[in-house]
Amino acid sequence: MTTIAVTGASGFCGSHIAVEAAARGFDVLSVGRRPGPVGRHVLWDAAAEVPDLSGADLVVHCAAAVGDPAPGSPAEARMRAVNVDGTSRLIEAAAGRPVIWVSSASVYAPGLGCSRIPEHHPVRGQLNAYGRTKAEGEALALASGAVILRPRAVYGQGDPHLVPRLLTHVRRGLLMLPGKDVRLSLTAVENLTAACLAAVGWAPGAYNIADPEPYWRDEAVRTVLQAHGVRARIAHAPLPAARAAARVVESLARLSPTSAPVLTRYAVAQLAHSVVLDVSKAEGQGWTPCRSLTDYAGALRT
Repeated sequence: MTTIAVTGASGFCGSHIAVEAAARGFDVLSVGRRPGPVGRHVLWDAAAEVPDLSGADLVVHCAAAVGDPAPGSPAEARMRAVNVDGTSRLIEAAAGRPVIWVSSASVYAPGLGCSRIPEHHPVRGQLNAYGRTKAEGEALALASGAVILRPRAVYGQGDPHLVPRLLTHVRRGLLMLPGKDVRLSLTAVENLTAACLAAVGWAPGAYNIADPEPYWRDEAVRTVLQAHGVRARIAHAPLPAARAAARVVESLARLSPTSAPVLTRYAVAQLAHSVVLDVSKAEGQGWTPCRSLTDYAGALRT
C-alpha cells in the first residue's frame, strides 16, 4: 500500500485531500499540529521543526499560514516562518520523495491584463505577505523538483476563510463590491483534491488549477449568498474609493499590529480585477475539473 503524507491535514484543503486519499486506498499520514480526519497523526509545527516523514512514499504539502496580516505584525512573521522556512524544512525531510506543493495564484504579478494567465506569467510584485511568502516557498519547492499547483480562491464544504469573510461584509441587506463586474477563476476544493492525487506522475513544474469555466463575479457572489440563505443586494463602490478606504484601514491597522485589517488593497484587487487561469497544462496531464459553484450551491440546499 502506498503511504501518502498530507501536511496540514487538519485544515480545509488538507482534510479533503486526506479523506479522498484514504478512500482511494492510500495509507495516510496526517502531518501537522492537530490530527487530521483520517490516518496516523504525525505532530509537526511547520514554523519550528523538520517533520518526521518516515514511511511516506510521497508528500502533499498543504500546511500554510493564510490571511492578510498587517506589515510588520507577529502574524506576518509567523507567515514567513511557516510558508518559507517551513517549506525548506519539508523539502529537507522529503529527501527526494515526490512532493506536490499547494501554492496559490496570488503569486502572479497583478495588473498585467492577461486574459488567461498561463504558468509562465511573471511571478513578482505580490500585493501582500501571503502572496510574497507563497512565491518564496514555491521557488524553493520548484528548485527541489516538486510539482506546484496554483489554485485560486478555493471554496467548498468546511471553508473557513473565503465564504465566511464574504458573508460578514453583508450589511443591512447590502453587499458592496469594488468596481465593475469582472470574470474570475475560482477553484472548488474537490478539483484541487483531484489534482493533488493525480499529480504524482506529473513532470516537475507549476500547474494552474481552477473550475471548468470562469465566473462573472457578481453572479458567483449571488449564487453563494442564495445558497447560504442570505438575501442581499449587490452594489458597486467606485474602485478609487475602495482603494482609498483600504489604504486608510491598513494604516490604522499598523497602530494595532496584533489584529488584521478588515479591508486591504489585496482584497480589493482580488475582487476588482479579472483573473482567469489557463488550466490547459494540467488538463494535458489528464486532469479534468468536474466540480463547479453550481454543484457547491446545490449541495448546500439539499
